[in-house]
Amino acid sequence: MKTAFIYSDDFEKFAYHDSHPLKPIRFKLTYELARAYGLFRSFHHRLVKAKPCTVDDLITVHSIEYIEAVEKAAVELPEWDRLHYGLDTPDNPIIPQAYEWSLLAVGASLQAAKLVESGQTEIAMNIAGGQHHAGRNRASGFCYFNDIAVVIQYLLDKGHRVAYVDIDAHHGDGVQEIFYKTDKVLTISLHESGHYTFPGTGFEREIGIEEGEGYAVNIPLLPGSDDDVFWYAFYELVPALIEGFKPDVLVTQLGVDTFKSDPLAALNITTNGFCRVVEELKRLSPGKWIALGGGGYNVLNVPRAWTLAWAIMSEEDIPNTLPRSYHKLLRKTLPEEYDTTPHPERLRDKPYQIDLKTKIRLLIELEKSITYIKNNQLKRICGK
Repeated sequence: MKTAFIYSDDFEKFAYHDSHPLKPIRFKLTYELARAYGLFRSFHHRLVKAKPCTVDDLITVHSIEYIEAVEKAAVELPEWDRLHYGLDTPDNPIIPQAYEWSLLAVGASLQAAKLVESGQTEIAMNIAGGQHHAGRNRASGFCYFNDIAVVIQYLLDKGHRVAYVDIDAHHGDGVQEIFYKTDKVLTISLHESGHYTFPGTGFEREIGIEEGEGYAVNIPLLPGSDDDVFWYAFYELVPALIEGFKPDVLVTQLGVDTFKSDPLAALNITTNGFCRVVEELKRLSPGKWIALGGGGYNVLNVPRAWTLAWAIMSEEDIPNTLPRSYHKLLRKTLPEEYDTTPHPERLRDKPYQIDLKTKIRLLIELEKSITYIKNNQLKRICGK
């Protein structure tokens, strides 16, 4: 078995309020699109039913007080304590099923980690993972528990060095914070600059402290950055950093809120730039790769992007025409969006580039961050 896709129909059963931007239906749409392309038929690509994690798994990263607060928030937690833990906010509302759903999402990521760490598979993907904003004792940014940190801590406890790459439009602040003092984890985050978007962090001078100094790498992008700028930021730094760090395992967060039509960010990435980065991540993998989901708030973009990512991981060529069965599912599942929102007719986006003058300006600003990282962190990590 080369790849494993962790999934459960229960992923879609959790729902925020109607106006919340995160729509769990994107998980079902991704699974159904990948299935329509026949990406689970091969013996080498296994579909694994997701199972919830235990409290003992969560305790490796989160405090028992916080875990109990999430569990009991809907019934007996005072208002002050709710706010203290980041609960009962517009981003992280108190919903009865939030605790059980979060256990399932973390459990699926941990299953992926165990399959990869044990050598049963080279790559495992959990699209319901990628909850990178949750802190040790606080919910944030739609995230209740930090499945990524649980996975990384599991790998550390097994004696592995871990490289973590986050390409979500929003800075992976929770993961960075939890591993900010260790040199056993290299965290790399490419994201829209915190000057312009949530969570307001992720600047190049956030590099880690104590033993971890130099091992937190942040590459902020200015609003409007397109595929070319995105690729330049990635390729100038990430391959050299990973090759210099020599990880045993690669963990990635593949958020797709970087896309041009996403409502919660201002980047101009398409499936072209996204796939180019995913292909390079596959090349950089040391033979053990755990791929997790993340942001993505245009529900018509997310299934296409993650299906393409899964096809790359599985080394399967798939046509550009969206299957007829998937169009039927969209009409049935999202009738209003399907009828009123322009929806892609093809799996892959047409290339899109910003005007040359704007691109040069963005690259000049980006080069300042790249130069800082090369001078301060590449030298430490790679000896260059």
